[in-house]
Amino acid sequence: MDLFEDIADPEDWPLLIAAEQKTNPRLMETLGAIDLVPAHRRVSGPGATYLMAPFTHVSRDRPSRFTRGDYGVLYAAERFETALLETMHHHTRFMARTNETPGWTSQFRELALDVSAELHDLRGGGPAVAGALDPNRYDEAQALAASLRAGSSEGLVYPSQRDPGGQCVGLFYPNLAAQVIQGRHLAYHWDGTRVDLYRDAGSGDVFRVTG
Repeated sequence: MDLFEDIADPEDWPLLIAAEQKTNPRLMETLGAIDLVPAHRRVSGPGATYLMAPFTHVSRDRPSRFTRGDYGVLYAAERFETALLETMHHHTRFMARTNETPGWTSQFRELALDVSAELHDLRGGGPAVAGALDPNRYDEAQALAASLRAGSSEGLVYPSQRDPGGQCVGLFYPNLAAQVIQGRHLAYHWDGTRVDLYRDAGSGDVFRVTG
């Protein structure tokens, strides 16, 4: 059962989940904690699983720039190259904490989507937002985001710290994005220090990451 892709009204999900759990006790592992998403913010239909997952599978063990892991954030970039560099950076941080030997380590999927939201703009720079844009520390960014979210903010738009000139958004709710389309399937290669290569699974082409 893939509830998020179903046509059922999101308001009815708790009842459907309760019924499904009687025969499928592993359901919650797949769906995650949907109670973290207000009923009027939930989405269903084609592609909904990709929009809901960042908000229903959260953990304090997986903080990010705009959350300590107690609520979800959907991150997206304006262009493919920015998303590539951002995800490679975070994959490198993850791999650095493991004892994995060099090799092709993970699969990633490109998703194109539309964003419609009123976002707090951090692109102007300046002392007021400098801490929130620190390339290596997220404490100030997390505090800012938590305050904005508590004040009914829908999210933030900010300059990428991995791709000069790139722009990103961090959305606080899944219904701020729509029209999800699957794009390229990618594999990342870990050389023991960083992601040095990526492969397009569709074409088989391998690209070296410079810098």
